[in-house]
Order: sequence, then C-alpha cells, then structure tokens
Amino acid sequence: MRRPLLTATLFALPVFGLLLFLGTWQVQRLAWKTDLLARIAASEAQPAVPLSAGPEPLLKVRVSGRFDHAREARLGLEVRGAVLGAQVVTPLLRDGADPILVNRGWAPLDGAPIARPEGPVTVEGWVHPGDRPGWFSATDDAAGRRFYTFDPPAIGAALGLPRVAPFGLVALGQGGGGFPDPARSLPRPTNNHLGYAITWYGLAVSLAAVLGTFALRRRKEADEQRRL
Repeated sequence: MRRPLLTATLFALPVFGLLLFLGTWQVQRLAWKTDLLARIAASEAQPAVPLSAGPEPLLKVRVSGRFDHAREARLGLEVRGAVLGAQVVTPLLRDGADPILVNRGWAPLDGAPIARPEGPVTVEGWVHPGDRPGWFSATDDAAGRRFYTFDPPAIGAALGLPRVAPFGLVALGQGGGGFPDPARSLPRPTNNHLGYAITWYGLAVSLAAVLGTFALRRRKEADEQRRL
C-alpha cells in the first residue's frame, strides 16, 4: 500500500517545486513590470530632457539636428482603417555626434504627401533601444529601404551611414492630420504577471490537494483491509 503513495509523492514533489518556482518568478516579474510602468508614466509626465550619449530606454528626450530625407526608409507594415502604411524612419544629422534614426510616425504606402521639414529641427520622442531579428522576422529589403526590424546599426549601414547611434528615437506629437502621423504616447507593455502567478500557485495547491486526497484514500483502503 505504501509503494503507490511513495511513487506518487516522488513524482509530485519535483512538479510541485517547479510550479512554486514559476509562480515566484512571475511575482518577481510583476514587481519589475510595475516599476517599469511607473517609470514610463513618470517620464511621460515630465518635460523631455536633452538627449545624452547613453540614455535609458523609453526615456522622453529632445534632440536637435537636420533630417537627411534623401536616406528616408520605411519600417514594418500597419493597416489603419483600410489603408496600408508603414513607419517613416529618417536619419537626423547632428553636429559633433553620430546620426540618430528617428521614427517620425506612420504614413500610407499609396504615395500620400509626407512632410519633410528642411533646416534645423528639434525632435521630442522616446528612446528606442533597438531590436534584433528573430526566427520569424520578415526579411529586410535593404535595397528598397524597407525594414521590418528596428536595428539601428543594420539600417544605418544599409542607408550608407558609416556610423549611427546604437539606439533610435520614436517621435512624439499630437498630429495635425498630415503625414507622418507621430506616436501620441510612450508604449505601455502588458502586465499579466499577477494572473500567471495565481495560475502557477493555484496549480501547485491543486497538486498538493490531489496528492493529499490520494494519500487519504490509500490509508482508508489499508485500514479497511486490516479490519478484514
């Protein structure tokens, strides 16, 4: 009678430990994500700060320079309403610093007029640390200046820029009905970690309950056999 219970216990203990580990990990992720969202909200509520050489991701900054519209590129694909468009990425040339790629906002791919300001400009936006292509990322079309991963060094090299800042800038604005249509706010990552933690801990409790029920049942069966 003890052998099935011992086997079940030896099987359940590592699973129970794994479930507790996953639940605790999600609690830690919850604390990290909550702090991140608070920092994003604080950055958004404050005035933009001058861009430094090594800014924190998602920090709201301002930077001055001149747009190099001759090296304009498109990033990703996005449908708004029934119109297919993409993000307009333009290098911002800076005195005494490497150019920085600026995501100026969404514009249709159907040839709609795009504003291209000349001369000195000041851009406010949030710092995009850049991405790396994954297994399922679409292949960039460097010759056509169509990119699907915001990788500043790779995009800069494809645009003929020997050096660019290792991060980019996503322009912020209210939009005026024209294009590009800039982002209105900083991105807010989803925060579902509390639900995940409850799920993993709940599974651990359920496993413990099943094992306890099994143990009580085996004990009851053993008692009945002894009485016989």
